[in-house]
Amino acid sequence: MFTIKKFVFLVALISCFSIFSQNSTAIKSEVADAINELKDFVSIPNDALNAEDIDDNIFWLKKKFGKRGFNTTVLETENLPLFFAALPMNDSKPTMLIYMHLDGQSVDASKWDQPNPYETVLKKPVDNGYETISFDALDDDLNYDWRLFGRSTSDDKGPIVMFLNAIDLLKKDGKELPFNVKVILDGEEEKSSKPLPKAVKQYRELLEADFLVINDGPVHPSGNPTVTYGCRGITSLTLTTYGPITPQHSGHYGNYAPNPGFQLAQLLAGMKDKEGRVIIPGYYDGISLDDTVQDVLKSVPDSDSDIAEKLQFKSAEKVGSFYQEALQYPSLNIRGLGSGWVGKKARTIVPESATAELDLRLVPESDGTRLKKLVKDHIAKQGFHVLDHIPSKEERMTHDKIITITEGSVTDAFRTNLDNSYGNFLVETLESAFEKDVVRIRIMGGTVPIAPFINELKIPAFIVPMVNADNNQHSPNENLKIGQLAYGIRAFYSILSTPND
Repeated sequence: MFTIKKFVFLVALISCFSIFSQNSTAIKSEVADAINELKDFVSIPNDALNAEDIDDNIFWLKKKFGKRGFNTTVLETENLPLFFAALPMNDSKPTMLIYMHLDGQSVDASKWDQPNPYETVLKKPVDNGYETISFDALDDDLNYDWRLFGRSTSDDKGPIVMFLNAIDLLKKDGKELPFNVKVILDGEEEKSSKPLPKAVKQYRELLEADFLVINDGPVHPSGNPTVTYGCRGITSLTLTTYGPITPQHSGHYGNYAPNPGFQLAQLLAGMKDKEGRVIIPGYYDGISLDDTVQDVLKSVPDSDSDIAEKLQFKSAEKVGSFYQEALQYPSLNIRGLGSGWVGKKARTIVPESATAELDLRLVPESDGTRLKKLVKDHIAKQGFHVLDHIPSKEERMTHDKIITITEGSVTDAFRTNLDNSYGNFLVETLESAFEKDVVRIRIMGGTVPIAPFINELKIPAFIVPMVNADNNQHSPNENLKIGQLAYGIRAFYSILSTPND
């Protein structure tokens, strides 16, 4: 039966096809404008550790959003500000709230294959990697396999520029948006957005919406349009064990002074079985995956063998029986480990301490505070005297095994139901626009600090990523494929112009 809804999607598809099937010169012009705007945006450093950087970026954003007809304001928080923009409101329309972030990871320029990570470089793929070419080459060709290298080209300035240029196209085509559109841009997403929960509560009325779309992270490695229904949260623990008060000669005191490295290694090894599963009682409580969920997980076009080959390991851990299933459980990860000196600086000593940095990725069923308590209780049961400070001499002389535990803050996980109507709208719209199956991911492995919006505003949330999977986000040589720039403009255009009837 040919329903009205199907007719609306057909009209939207025909409209998108007419726009994006224009001659190559017109498409080249649209994407070229976005490239120039992205180069300008990337040239403004955006290290979240530097408040002046964030202020400079917000100044740029006020001009760019204002030019597109948005009302803008800066929302002050306990730390760095948020940037808010909205088109004129119409009470008869549903409201879409869009979240992205303007800050970026810090850079170590010495690790980049270009002099300045904040000066965008154009490169084309060659056999042994990428070769830098002049931007003048864009006058003759606009190859969608070429890439733009620079900090935040993909995470997360690229999607902001895609959105702005999609708005330009919508205006040029005389489209009336079927949604009210609000945009919130975070200034310290890369440092866990600690002020966000209180800020969302403070500005609740301003941020009210019917659903939230997050444009962060990469599309599935298949390159297909992707909709993700949740993301894992995160918290952390720092564990430090102690030996002698100062490093001691291993000839004189080896076999006698307790070695904190061995103490810590034995403790950590006892937290998991040989196949990588956490054996701390209760760690995986509350998680069940029924047949419907398993079908969605298995529909994601991953290849476990390809992942193993890419990362160069023989066998995966057995928390789940395949990659997507593994992401449905909380993790316990050693993200850093140190004691004494290593490499050329190695010394023949018994170290005075050993430290492990742990991160715990969370799922909605696992409360971060509860998991940290489970880990701490497990440590105490192994005979350690647990402290939250460096031990005094009296404490050292009283207890055989001492550990200092420092806790990190908790960023909650979120997950929207797979049958949500707004999620269905996003999937159907992207399928119509690109004529490809949409990859539906129940929960992504990484963390976006979105839970405050869901908890306070009581709205469903979806991640609609725009950038290439191999973008090197957070790392040297971060990049964005020009083809993904075109993809994002098209995706935003389709979502913003299609009614949700």
